Amino acid sequence: MTVIATRAPEPDRLQDRDVAAAIAAAEQMLVSLGVDIQVEHLRRTAERMVLSYGEVLTPAPFEATDFVNDAKHQGFVIVQDVAFAAICAHHLLPFVGSATVGYLPGGRLLGLSKLARLVERATRGLQVQENVTQQIADGLQRVVPDHGGIGVVVEAEHLCMTLRGAKARGASTVTSTWLGALERDATLRAEFLNLAGRRWRP
Repeated sequence: MTVIATRAPEPDRLQDRDVAAAIAAAEQMLVSLGVDIQVEHLRRTAERMVLSYGEVLTPAPFEATDFVNDAKHQGFVIVQDVAFAAICAHHLLPFVGSATVGYLPGGRLLGLSKLARLVERATRGLQVQENVTQQIADGLQRVVPDHGGIGVVVEAEHLCMTLRGAKARGASTVTSTWLGALERDATLRAEFLNLAGRRWRP
């Protein structure tokens, strides 16, 4: 078994944050929008906002564990429907959905839970779905460099589109990224989507 450190440990970002200033700014924003923050159940809303955003904007730790592919498995390894919630970089509203992540292994296999951890890491911070999809694929490529192909499909509902603006209730957004053989071979993409139970054409 090998443990791969994908990058140097990041400092605890909370140490660099001025939480008191953030709470004061959140209070000012709420007051400016006409919210009475003296109402009992709103008195700590600004503080809760800051702590909540502080949590979802902090990168998730990630350490990849891989194993020798001693059985020489050549088929897809796919983890389906990894649920996530992220914050839209444009409106600071959530987008919520799931990611399906898979690859064709070479000489080593990545621990299955690490595929879900890659999703968790990519969905922290202020994000757009297209970037999330690409970052999951790029992260997987870094930890399984001898792969035979990588596929990522992300589907999400964006509250910035369904609660406001277009108010397109029930609409979902689908993005995909293909690396290696899956980028070149439509048959492999179709197999990936079939195994993942996806209805979309490759």
